[in-house]
Amino acid sequence: MENEMNVPAGFEALRSFAKWNLMTADERTAARREASTEELKEFYDAILPHIEAVLDECDKFELGELPESHRGIFNIALSMAEIAPHIEFYKGDPGVPFAFEEERFIAVHGSDETWQALPPNGPR
Repeated sequence: MENEMNVPAGFEALRSFAKWNLMTADERTAARREASTEELKEFYDAILPHIEAVLDECDKFELGELPESHRGIFNIALSMAEIAPHIEFYKGDPGVPFAFEEERFIAVHGSDETWQALPPNGPR
């Protein structure tokens, strides 16, 4: 799945990871589970040197007010948060070792576009 991804100036190198520009937690979880260990490691190794700059850039905006130009790098950061534990703790396993089926977890906010910062159980 290839996504188009707008990025702010200085983040053009991240465009090659546009397939991880996923808007919802459900999409990121599914992509992680479907990826190979090699794909996860490649993404992790490529994004890690940029993650601090990505977070600093996104922090320039109030929660829920992220402009379209920055949503791609924000989603890349969220994909990194999804993948990092699997590299750092699970030896690159896309699943969660010694756990019951992840499909049993249903995220209350899983289908929301995360950048909007909607409350999971409150009024919308």
